Amino acid sequence: MTFLKSEDVLHKAELLKLLTGIIDNNILASNVYFKGGTCATMLGYLDRFSVDLDFDLKKGANKLKLLSEFKEIFKKLDFKIEKGDAKNLFFVLKYDVPKDQRNTLKLSVSDVFIKANEYKTLFFAEIDRLVACQTIETMFANKLVAPIDRYNKHEKIAGRDIYDIHHFFSNGYAFKKEIIEERMKMSAEDYFKRLIKFIENKVTDRLLSEDLNMLLPYDVFLKIRKKLKPETLIFLRSVVKWP
Repeated sequence: MTFLKSEDVLHKAELLKLLTGIIDNNILASNVYFKGGTCATMLGYLDRFSVDLDFDLKKGANKLKLLSEFKEIFKKLDFKIEKGDAKNLFFVLKYDVPKDQRNTLKLSVSDVFIKANEYKTLFFAEIDRLVACQTIETMFANKLVAPIDRYNKHEKIAGRDIYDIHHFFSNGYAFKKEIIEERMKMSAEDYFKRLIKFIENKVTDRLLSEDLNMLLPYDVFLKIRKKLKPETLIFLRSVVKWP
């Protein structure tokens, strides 16, 4: 169970309102697959707060049609588009809240087709809906790719990527190595060796703390922050066949 800070309750309500609107739209629901941290948390795979909505685009979907449908949903639910990228279906949305509270929500739809990704329809109790989403094995594989992929694209490191990898390993989830190999163009074993060096050299306790103290209850944050990096490295080394 994920316990929200009081200041996050309103954001979660707005996020669920938007997700429900998307799933109730037949055109959108049949052309996108739910994924990412919010998806994993709602399914009970993760135990942290997640603030955005992320989807995969169904191969062959009409992006212009989906753009029109998204805009109708935003208008109907009183979300204002602060920033938008129509070509990539990326939006930063604003909603009305009391002063000094979180008031933005990001929504993105990836049009990068990964052949090895797998999807299934599952029940999401928080919105009382069936939703097409990534399988847990697909989520975990893409989480494993996220740290280096994010750094290559944006020169940024997100502590939540390391936390999610640690949490997925800790719960014994399986990952689909074919996704890693397809996305990174190398064997899974070689990628893990690269990821180990990346975490050793670039991920600091300060970086982890700056990201995670906003996403975890304080007692959980204090418990995990010092052991997160070394334990994640132990997990990764355990799946590598060293020469």
